[in-house]
Amino acid sequence: MRRAKPPFRADHVGSLLRPAALKQARAQRANGEITPDRLRAVEDREIENVIRRQEEVGLRAVTDGEFRRSWWHLDFLWGLDGIERYVMDKGISFAGMQTRAEGARAAGKVAFTGHPMIEHFKFVKARTGRTAKMTIPSPSALYGRTGRDAVGEKAYPLLDDFFADLGQAYRKAVRAFADAGCRYLQLDEVFMAMLCDAKYRQTQQRRGDDPDQLANAYADLINVAMSDIPSDMAITMHLCRGNYRSTFMGAGGYEPVAEALFNRIKVHGYFMEYDTERAGGFEPLRLVPKDRIVVLGLVTTKTGQLEAKDAIKRRIDEAAKFVDIDRLCLSPQCGFASSEEGNALAEAEQWAKLAMIVEVANEVWG
Repeated sequence: MRRAKPPFRADHVGSLLRPAALKQARAQRANGEITPDRLRAVEDREIENVIRRQEEVGLRAVTDGEFRRSWWHLDFLWGLDGIERYVMDKGISFAGMQTRAEGARAAGKVAFTGHPMIEHFKFVKARTGRTAKMTIPSPSALYGRTGRDAVGEKAYPLLDDFFADLGQAYRKAVRAFADAGCRYLQLDEVFMAMLCDAKYRQTQQRRGDDPDQLANAYADLINVAMSDIPSDMAITMHLCRGNYRSTFMGAGGYEPVAEALFNRIKVHGYFMEYDTERAGGFEPLRLVPKDRIVVLGLVTTKTGQLEAKDAIKRRIDEAAKFVDIDRLCLSPQCGFASSEEGNALAEAEQWAKLAMIVEVANEVWG
């Protein structure tokens, strides 16, 4: 059965590969060769193009591809009051490589008094008849990356005060998107998903954190963030074990965070990474409350090889043993470009995957 509200049967996480013209313009702006207005004109043109492409392949949820961002998370965090941008000693470790060494930390009191991404959302909404979807990092993205190093001691001698301010800043941000007309907002949650990884949990313990308490703290932040939304607004969360230039950070099934994920958090739907065995089996889906939707991330964004439709359908049938098929949807397992570098596939391969997802969803759910 077709879904009238998000998440949709055929959906996507949000970020898309940056076109060559956009990459060139961003590089030129970084080198001082073009003005901010010139970069914005290129961004506007390329976002209008990518909106049309999403519509053409049949997607009902449309994003700006995160084309105005360098990162899935940092650009949003840098826009909050009290957050400073800084160069870290080294990047974040992924399988086989490290990210660029850019970071965000709370140097002052964290708050929300406005954000450029509100206008970014309005730009998309004004240019599509489909549902305009907004993606922002989950609140855990500030603390989960580097822990206490992300929270200035002078600004926050007590971590509880930091989490309280962060939650309220997110509450106001989410409400601002709602007031701008957003009715489909996604929180990208990496660091709760990383708590599924035994090695990562050990790392958190070594730095003085209790992984189970962190899961509950992250869950509570999400609930505060969505505590002032209108009744017709859908909030989903996307769970990911890392995605940087087709590499990953962690592995492990959802069992270690299932209690916080399904019983504590009040989101309307979950985008769940399931493209490889790194995410474990479908068994934890039996715990999903009956009023929630699960979007199965069965199509990888890390390679260009197109999955067989029959294989995807078999996986949907397997998942349906644990949660009713009417509460399932289909998407890629992550965005195609969590950072502006993008993953190791071609734009044509990206669009082929999205078109295939729409076809499979139509064949499975009508």
